[in-house]
Amino acid sequence: MAGIFRLSKIVIMIAALGPLSSLTIHASAADAVEIAQAGTIQAVEVRGAQRVDPGTVLSYLVIQEGDPFDPRQIDKSLKSLFATGLFADISLRREGSTLVVNVVENPIINRIAFEGNHELDGELLETEISLRPRVIYTRTKVQDDVKRILTLYRQSGLFAAAVEPKIIQLEQNRIDLVFEINEGAETEIGNIRFIGNKQFSDGRLREVIQTRETAWWRFFTTDDVYDPDRMNLDRELLRRFYLTNGYADFKVNSAIAELTPDKKAFFMTFAVDEGERYQFGAVEVEARLKDLKETELTTAIEVETGDWYSAEEIEKTVDRLTELVGTLGFAFVEIRPRVNRDSDTKTINVKYVVNEGPRVFVERIDISGNIRTLDKVIRREFRLVEGDAFNASKLRRSKKRIQNLGFFEKINIDQVPGSAPDKTVITTTVEEKSTGQIAIGAGFSSSVGILGNIGLTETNFLGKGQKVALNLQIAAEASEIDFSFTEPYFLGRELSAGFDIFRTTRDLQDTSSFDIEQLGFKLRSGYRITEDLSESWRYTFRKSEISDIASDASTLIKAEEGSSTLSEIGHTIAYDRRDSRLKPTKGYVLKLDTDLAGLGGSLSHARNTGSAATYYSFADQWVLSLRGKAGYIVGLGEDVVLSERYFLGGDDVRGFETSGLGPRDIATDDSLGGEWMYSSSLELMFPTGLPEELGVGGRVFTDIGTSGSLSPVNSTTRDETSLRMAMGAGLTWASPFGPLGFDLAFPILKEDFDKEEFVRINFGTQF
Repeated sequence: MAGIFRLSKIVIMIAALGPLSSLTIHASAADAVEIAQAGTIQAVEVRGAQRVDPGTVLSYLVIQEGDPFDPRQIDKSLKSLFATGLFADISLRREGSTLVVNVVENPIINRIAFEGNHELDGELLETEISLRPRVIYTRTKVQDDVKRILTLYRQSGLFAAAVEPKIIQLEQNRIDLVFEINEGAETEIGNIRFIGNKQFSDGRLREVIQTRETAWWRFFTTDDVYDPDRMNLDRELLRRFYLTNGYADFKVNSAIAELTPDKKAFFMTFAVDEGERYQFGAVEVEARLKDLKETELTTAIEVETGDWYSAEEIEKTVDRLTELVGTLGFAFVEIRPRVNRDSDTKTINVKYVVNEGPRVFVERIDISGNIRTLDKVIRREFRLVEGDAFNASKLRRSKKRIQNLGFFEKINIDQVPGSAPDKTVITTTVEEKSTGQIAIGAGFSSSVGILGNIGLTETNFLGKGQKVALNLQIAAEASEIDFSFTEPYFLGRELSAGFDIFRTTRDLQDTSSFDIEQLGFKLRSGYRITEDLSESWRYTFRKSEISDIASDASTLIKAEEGSSTLSEIGHTIAYDRRDSRLKPTKGYVLKLDTDLAGLGGSLSHARNTGSAATYYSFADQWVLSLRGKAGYIVGLGEDVVLSERYFLGGDDVRGFETSGLGPRDIATDDSLGGEWMYSSSLELMFPTGLPEELGVGGRVFTDIGTSGSLSPVNSTTRDETSLRMAMGAGLTWASPFGPLGFDLAFPILKEDFDKEEFVRINFGTQF
């Protein structure tokens, strides 16, 4: 930037806060006496004005021709002129009966430049300062802009930054303004301490707040850089964490950040008062609306007396009650939870009072900030539309749905008055983020060996909210290419629709002595019946080719050599009450898959597979889960082919290889798959003591399962339906490069022909 100021003549550098901006008033006490002794002003003469018209100067004077030489009026005139910001110096003096006004105009800014800025881009700094080229220079504005620049640097963790404004004088009373910046070193977080915490360790509370201590592995984040605004957020995160865990009296007494003398690091200290832990006492609903009965609303209350108090659960109950009352025909409601705290019994009684709310309608929904995303993509996530009765609960749910799109960095929804007292306008401001992803992966899986992966995904295709994905996987024993497209609002309705085109090859020589190649497509559609209940349909057409059958393979496998076609209709219904679908800690999920093949194609069968899981958190970050799955497949007029059967082991029942248990050929030891199966897993997930942001968690588990045939067992097949069980422990790492899992398992109940696997590794990277 400095190159634009190379001049062919010598220029003078003057500090921007120096003499050029000093304001002096040349009106001494003697002048005031002389003026006071004079009579009437016969004329007012303006001198020194170049850009400013003399008439403009006269218009700011309080005193005019014909007025007496009054010192107080002259003083007011001086102040009035200075207040304009147009002048660097002003003097008033008397020459005979003439009042002479001599002005020195502030210069005009020709150019503005930044020197020494590396962390912050010059374009960003230009948008933050108030001064602009061809604007009048003033000392006050420069001081304000210096403060703005320093604020930006402090928000970026550079508290040692210094800014010195300088000017280059040009002809015609113009200047070039240069902000010389010394950014200094980044101010890190040296240590985060907590005082007063007894129930939760310092390490656990460090995971709750957003600010992080500086460490070498945090090169992907700026959370380890001090930001005073983030510190205020940390206070709120601590408060929410304790209130959610039953500590209703919790307070943050102080939050202090101390800068080291060398200005290189901050030491943060949070002084907290945890208070006592409370349980829910009596939980009631009081309906004050005519024809609304409390018994109709009890289903919305999911907590019981004796459960640990949670402020988050109260908010969720208010949302559920609001929705339930709305479905009963009451549009204008206001639900207020009344909390009665009993310090002696350490219980909190909650009464949800349902009143008639103000009759306010949504006049308009304004959306701004979306440059790429179409308005309708955002608007269709609103649970309110123009003309609806305003509902705060639905507005909160609308914001959550927009956040779940994953298209925006920031979302701000406000309610402002409309054109009438009974109308409101909802303003929505969003800040978009990148929605395209490219993943190049390499890794190892116990199922398919060494693998490589390339994936392209766009979740907001053309700003329409559509998802397009192309995935290519090449592995030692399995390869796949898959192209998919999903429209979340098909035909303008809350109905998702999409298709997949795929080709897969698998080398099953080690388990079943054959290779299989599949080529096909899938059409799918899904919708929500309620917030928790969803249903989906699919149609799959697939051509399969079984080849390279080993000469000593099972006769059942040899009989299936060649090609087959599958034409299958599938249906899924799921009821999901988990608190999170990615990392659940409580709740449950039920799922039933039904597939029917035979409407065309060469294969005919019916298959049902049910699964269920429940999660329970009995301590902070300790989650106990119980998962189960069962299924059967029956041929319709023919035997079920091997490629459609259940192959148990590996991820389903750890401790056994993939296809390691179930029916097996006696002579060749080939896995033949089962026509029915069930499996279950009891797993305890717990923290490892490592920082939560590393994403490393531990687990211990017990897996059980078995699989078998529906048809009678012949002399060439071993089909023991006894229960298999394995126990073990493992680690998971949600790394920034992809998921990694390591399990060590030991079979406890097994058959002598089962294939065991003591160590199982799943690893995939993205970079």
